[in-house]
Amino acid sequence: MVAAKRVAQALVTTYEPLGILTFQNNGVFSGQETPHFHFHVVPRQKGSDWGVGPAQLATFDGAGRQRGASHDAGEDPQRRARVQVSSGRLAEIAGLIRSNLPE
Repeated sequence: MVAAKRVAQALVTTYEPLGILTFQNNGVFSGQETPHFHFHVVPRQKGSDWGVGPAQLATFDGAGRQRGASHDAGEDPQRRARVQVSSGRLAEIAGLIRSNLPE
């Protein structure tokens, strides 16, 4: 939880989101394919497409799916195109967030 708080603070500094969504999926029936612990810390903006998570929480207009829709973006080519980025861009984003991590 300490790490999640630090990441949330870095995301607020980096992106000035309207809010931060935190959640943890555990088990096959929550969308997890390989059992392990991880914690999602997601900056939320109106219209953001925030990836795999509880579909009932994706209520911002244009979030990319309807309430109760499948988590799998594979059948939605437009959404899939919006959420895929290059490894170079991911490294840039990670570096930016990392530069804003509090001590």
